[in-house]
Amino acid sequence: MDPQYHDGTRPIGDTREMTGTTDLGRALHAWRDRTKPAEVGLPDDGGRRAPGLRREELALLAGLSVDYIVRLEQGRSTNPSPKVLSALARALRLATAEREHLFVLAGQAVPSAGQISDHVPAGVQRLLDRLTGTPLSVYDAAWNLITWNPLWAALFGDPPPSRGFGRNAVWWSFVAPPAGYPQAMSRQTGHRAAFVSDLRAASARYPKDAGLAALIDELRARSSDFAALWDAGVVGVHEPLTKTVRHASVGELTLDCDILAALGTDLRIMAFSAAEGSETAERLRLLDVVGVQALTGAGTDT
Repeated sequence: MDPQYHDGTRPIGDTREMTGTTDLGRALHAWRDRTKPAEVGLPDDGGRRAPGLRREELALLAGLSVDYIVRLEQGRSTNPSPKVLSALARALRLATAEREHLFVLAGQAVPSAGQISDHVPAGVQRLLDRLTGTPLSVYDAAWNLITWNPLWAALFGDPPPSRGFGRNAVWWSFVAPPAGYPQAMSRQTGHRAAFVSDLRAASARYPKDAGLAALIDELRARSSDFAALWDAGVVGVHEPLTKTVRHASVGELTLDCDILAALGTDLRIMAFSAAEGSETAERLRLLDVVGVQALTGAGTDT
């Protein structure tokens, strides 16, 4: 056993912890070993005993505890949820076939074509990894937040917990925006109509997706504006927006917000940018340096 992965509870030469390793554990370990730190936006300090990611790094990328990663690899936890599996697939940059194999190994049903997918293809993820100077967030067909880059978190703060609809952008727009998330300064009505159109199109493509149906029901019940737009059958498209954030550490940033699509997927990529040479661009660069040190009280809406 590599001392790098030793948990300190047994002598290094003791291999008993591997006796319970499952196919799932072996696959996770192999995928972790093949994933180079630079591929996922992490520095390579050169002092690695193995070429791939450390368990701590995989845990950070997937939003899981190190102990849970250890238990999965050692076969002591064999029933990860679909959300956990999706997070691991994104962190390890798995291809679509590999992601499906991960679900099979974990004894979970492979997400079907009738359900909204939260899979971010490896190529799209690599692109996101490289755009470090632009706040980016990625959403599924129902506008559930899937992933985001560090600059997005530095700008808006960590997203709300994933339970309920706390990470849904349509919910933010019509019911309860999270603290620090900015509201559009222009064409707000058109932006909301586009959200409603997106959900209507998603419900036509995924009529059996229970999560989407529950979201629409709750939005209709909680927001009279959403219900009116839904019942009127409005059609809207996303246009460029200007959003302003007052950040506690770097001051006010006025940002262009563009929504991009990834061909072959239902993903929406929201990108925030500023004109080169502008005061906001300079403040973004400063925020990139400050990073997570300034997340507390990150922003306020204007």
